[in-house]
Amino acid sequence: MKIIILVAIIVIPSLMVYLQQKSDKMRLFFNALGVVSAILFGYIAATSIMQIILEDAVFMTTIHAVFLSPTFLITGAYLGLFLIQRIIDSTIGQRAKP
Repeated sequence: MKIIILVAIIVIPSLMVYLQQKSDKMRLFFNALGVVSAILFGYIAATSIMQIILEDAVFMTTIHAVFLSPTFLITGAYLGLFLIQRIIDSTIGQRAKP
């Protein structure tokens, strides 16, 4: 399972770079999805922390409930892949410059 995750972390961002270089619409799609993911991820994290503060709960044990949220996990996973894709794209762009 660990090998599959590692391969996915390498292959998916590489595929994203390839697709965005072929189509400006794909670049726009990946960027828009990144913005939506960042907003949702931040909202879930902020509201979870706010709820803990309002309830005066034990932070270290209660905050881990956020990991049960599929939306939090999916948006976080996409942001990780998106960041790798942006780094690859930036590296390719810098390498192409003389």
